[in-house]
Amino acid sequence: MERLTRRLALARQALETLLELTILKAPNRIERDAAIQRFEYTVEACWKAAQAVLDTRFGVVVASPKPVVRACAQNGLLTEADGHAAMAMIDDHNLTSHTYNENLAAAIHGRLATHAGLMERWLEALENSAKVE
Repeated sequence: MERLTRRLALARQALETLLELTILKAPNRIERDAAIQRFEYTVEACWKAAQAVLDTRFGVVVASPKPVVRACAQNGLLTEADGHAAMAMIDDHNLTSHTYNENLAAAIHGRLATHAGLMERWLEALENSAKVE
């Protein structure tokens, strides 16, 4: 249970750091790149928190992001629409190592607020599931 609580707290903390930068209307390149980096580690923290909830609360063991997303959708932790959006978010996460490409960096940055909203809903569902005894 301690592992689950820690994973959820880390995901919440990571999301808060991302939200600090998603409110910038016209970020410079450094701010944009920092926001993308925060997105990258927030996705990591969220899917790992989801992995811990799935294991602890549902007895589902999955080892990578997309299977975690699918299992969350199957277990009511993501709606069908959010499940599809989460798959696209994972794809963006996988592209973050290519942000030297200005067009790609701008495109990913343009989706960060939407991704952050999705992770907020996902994290709330995970936290609520973790509270159930």
